[in-house]
Amino acid sequence: RWQKVLYERQPFPDNYVDQRFLEELRKNVHARRYRYRAVVFQSGAVVQQLCSVCVFVVTWWYMDAGVLSPQGLFGAALVSSLLGYLLFDAVDGGAGRRESERTRWADLKSTLVFTAFTYGFSPVLKTLTESISTDTIYAMSSLMLLGHLIFFDYGANAAIVSSTLSLNMAIFASVCLASRLPRSLHAFVMVTFAMQIFALWPMLQKKLKAQTPRCYVAVTVLFALAALAGLATISSVGAVLFASLLLSVSCLCPYCLIRLQLLKDNIHGPWDEAEIKEDLSRFLM
Repeated sequence: RWQKVLYERQPFPDNYVDQRFLEELRKNVHARRYRYRAVVFQSGAVVQQLCSVCVFVVTWWYMDAGVLSPQGLFGAALVSSLLGYLLFDAVDGGAGRRESERTRWADLKSTLVFTAFTYGFSPVLKTLTESISTDTIYAMSSLMLLGHLIFFDYGANAAIVSSTLSLNMAIFASVCLASRLPRSLHAFVMVTFAMQIFALWPMLQKKLKAQTPRCYVAVTVLFALAALAGLATISSVGAVLFASLLLSVSCLCPYCLIRLQLLKDNIHGPWDEAEIKEDLSRFLM
């Protein structure tokens, strides 16, 4: 009788298996079952970042066209930052701040240092890319914003996720676009606004998502509508295409994911690699 061992000599070829070999076959042992509403809820992080990029580009276009003044943008960004700062603490009752042991005075000092540093170097930012053609700047900015969306931390545990790289690419794109604005003040306000929307806004969204899911959904919908409204003032065709993209990400892609789960056919059996479950840390001492 054939035995599934290698340390005994048997009158069978090395690649021989009998009918009992497939009795241990298991399919989709670790397959996950998704619910449509849960997947749509998780897709809100992708929608948020797409809208953030859209709002940033639309704001830059307004400033470049002279429709929006830097003073107006800076005032609006300052008021929204204060409201978001208060909301960030109010959502969890200040529990996160007590755990991190970070004071409001430390936050104020960091803000003042960043603002002073950016304002002092705004003339340098304005003239940083004078020797580079505008078409190259636009191409570089598009690639950097695309990279920001690819490497952003949407909550998935994957090797491609890198929050630092994602933020750096977004700031690099903002510096490139700010260098094409009329004055140094425009560049300063644009880089400051980029830091708010690409660094501070996702932090608030993660807190809302963890503490108040319904509020998170409402903010996501309102933010998407605001991005579409701003884009519609520039290009109606672009607004339609962007709305189609958001609907595809939030509704169509989750449906396709759930339908494709039915076609999954992962097999498991005695041919799998052996897993050592014994604690071997004693051999590392």
